[in-house]
Amino acid sequence: MTEYVSWFESLSFRQSKLNLLLIFLPLSVYFEYQHNLSLAFFCSLIAIMPLAFLMGRATEEIALRTSESIGGLLNATFGNAAEMIIAIFAIVAASNANLATPEGIATQSTMINLVQASLIGSILGNLLLIMGLSFVWGGLHHSEQTFSTNASRSNGSLLLLSMIVLIVPSVYSYSVEGQKGIDGLSNLSHIASIILISIYFLFLLFQLKTHVHLFATEGAHFEESEMSQRDSIILLVLATVLVSWMAHILVHSVEVAADEFGLPYLFIGVILLPFFGNAAEHFTAVVVAGKNKMELSFAISMGSSTQIAVFVAPFMVLISWFLDVPLTFEFGLLETISVFLSVLIVNFIAEDGRSNWLEGAMLLGAYTILGAAFLFYP
Repeated sequence: MTEYVSWFESLSFRQSKLNLLLIFLPLSVYFEYQHNLSLAFFCSLIAIMPLAFLMGRATEEIALRTSESIGGLLNATFGNAAEMIIAIFAIVAASNANLATPEGIATQSTMINLVQASLIGSILGNLLLIMGLSFVWGGLHHSEQTFSTNASRSNGSLLLLSMIVLIVPSVYSYSVEGQKGIDGLSNLSHIASIILISIYFLFLLFQLKTHVHLFATEGAHFEESEMSQRDSIILLVLATVLVSWMAHILVHSVEVAADEFGLPYLFIGVILLPFFGNAAEHFTAVVVAGKNKMELSFAISMGSSTQIAVFVAPFMVLISWFLDVPLTFEFGLLETISVFLSVLIVNFIAEDGRSNWLEGAMLLGAYTILGAAFLFYP
């Protein structure tokens, strides 16, 4: 027992100010059950931040005992857990909507658009915001940082493949009209989802088994761990569960909050939900970049984007297919073009395997411009 008290105290006092925000966790639960959804929305947003630190801290400890590629995969996977839960709850809500009424049809459409927007926003946030902040923060501490070009090219190629899956259905939707076009778009999305998920697992096999040497880190940075592996895993699981719980409350209150604060649903889906839902990755990637562990930081930001595009998004389409929800890869013209251009920009910047603060500022500038576009979208 003394062992856990000592561990918790060392963790708390190092980030005492941030941990004070944990008070918003019970507050968000309280307002949720009191049906004060506006305050529940606000509190859940804040509560995710300290939980993100705990998740990032645990994952960093686990990464010290593994390769940085596996550490980045762990960060991406557990960071995207909240995003997946957000999407699943929205899909279930769309499935339960009463399509015999105009309100039910509107609810299903809103939930589908929210899922699509949050997936697009996660890709944009990881590629532009997280990577941009990491490049800037790391560049302020180190004039130039390096990361694996093999990882950059492999992830970049997968992201470009996912862009084909976004662009082709959009073109198909505009080319074929009527019920035949709707049915064809659904079938196309289902086939593309199966192919993308298969390729993602092949990529994991390539990265972690058959071609591990291509992703090996040169000059790895070693530091002493402060938690046992058991404690790290317990903390990671607990923080992930709590982050997911807060994300659920956030989604449940999003409609009321949108009406009260006057925010467009597209802006909430693309910018706010992914930003707070992926806060764990944001925190971890930026912190390790400042420690000159750009290999891990890049694996988190780029790897998470790849995981969202090639695994999470198609997985959501397959779940929707199972629940008879018409979710497809036709994400909208603005969303599709935004992600496609972002992938091109990141591939070009990351091609040389080097980063500096100016490149990070460019990525942040691109994210700000896109955020403004979604904010003022009618």
